[in-house]
Amino acid sequence: MGKRIGKGNLKMKTRILGQGFKVSAVGLGCMGFSHAYGEATQDQHAIEMIRSAYEMGYTLFDTAECYGTSDDPHANERVVGMALKPFRDKVQIVSKFGIHFDLNDGQVNHGLVPDSRPEIIRKSIEGSLKRLQTDYIDLYFQHRIDSNVEPEIVAEIMAELIKEGKILHWGISEANEEYLRRANKVCPVTAVENRYSMMARQYESLFPVLEELGVGLVAFSPMANGLLTGEYDKNSKFDVNLDYRSKMPQFTDDAMDKNQELIGLLKRFADEKKATPGQISLAWMMCKKPYIVPIPGTRKVERIKENMGAADVILTLNEVNALDKALDNIEMSAVFGGSKVIK
Repeated sequence: MGKRIGKGNLKMKTRILGQGFKVSAVGLGCMGFSHAYGEATQDQHAIEMIRSAYEMGYTLFDTAECYGTSDDPHANERVVGMALKPFRDKVQIVSKFGIHFDLNDGQVNHGLVPDSRPEIIRKSIEGSLKRLQTDYIDLYFQHRIDSNVEPEIVAEIMAELIKEGKILHWGISEANEEYLRRANKVCPVTAVENRYSMMARQYESLFPVLEELGVGLVAFSPMANGLLTGEYDKNSKFDVNLDYRSKMPQFTDDAMDKNQELIGLLKRFADEKKATPGQISLAWMMCKKPYIVPIPGTRKVERIKENMGAADVILTLNEVNALDKALDNIEMSAVFGGSKVIK
C-alpha cells in the first residue's frame, strides 16, 4: 500500500497563527542540526537540507540563540541565517531569547537558566539579527518564563522591538494562562510555542484561551522526539554524551515494550490513510485545530518530505475524537518533558 510521502515541489498548505501571521502548515525545527541530537551536522549539509525544505514548500523555520555546541554556542542561528539568506523575503524565521544553559551541571541535557531582563533581551536581539543576517525576525519567542521578570515588562520590550521593526511578531514558549493573559494585554501575542504530542497533551487545557485571544500554537516535539515515527526499537543507540534521547524515558527498553500499543494504533491509522505513523501523529493535531502548526525536526531530506506530506492527510472530527479516546486509555511510558528549568 503506497505511502503519502510528499508532493515534490508543489506548494505546501498554509495556516494562520495569531495577528494574521501566515506560515507553512508544517514548519522545520532546525535545532537538531546543531544541538541535542548527537554530533552537529556539517554546516554545508545542514544548509543544503534547509534549502531543500524551502524548495519543497516550507516557509517557517525555527531556531534559537542558544542552540549550538560547546565550541559554537550560537551555531544554529548562524547556519539558518546562511541557508535562508537567498530567499529571506519568502520565509518566516522564528528565534528565541531568554535562557542560557547551566554548562556545569554534569548533565547531557543541561539545565535551563531563564533571564528575560530588558537589557539581556536587547543584547539577544542584536546578536540574533547579526547571526541570522537579517534586519528583522518574523516571530520572536520568550524561550522560557522568567519568574523574576513580570510578563508586562517583557511585553513592553516586545512592543518596542515591533515598533523599531526588529521583530514582526512575538510569542511565549511553554506559556501558561496567567502569563499569557497578562502579556497579551500589553502587546498582542501571535503564538505560544509549547511541547505538544500524542504523549504530551497537558497544554490542551490552554486551547480555549488561545481561541479566546486569537493566539496560535507552534507545537514543538510533535512526534515525542521521534518515537511516534515508529522507527525506533530496543536496538536504537544514542550518543550518551551529546544526544538527549539517551536520557529520555520514552526510549528505554521498558518504554519500548510499554509503547507498542500506541505505535500499533498509529500504524493502523497509517494503513487506512495510506500515510506513515509519523504523518498520522502530525495530522492528528493539525486536524484538531486550524491554528496548530507543528515544527518537527530531522536531519534527513526524506523525513522533511514525509513531514510535509502530513498536511495532506485528512482526519475527520470523528477520527480525531477516536484517537483522543484511544490515547486516553492506552498505557504508555513517561515522555521527556524538557530540560530542568533552574529558578
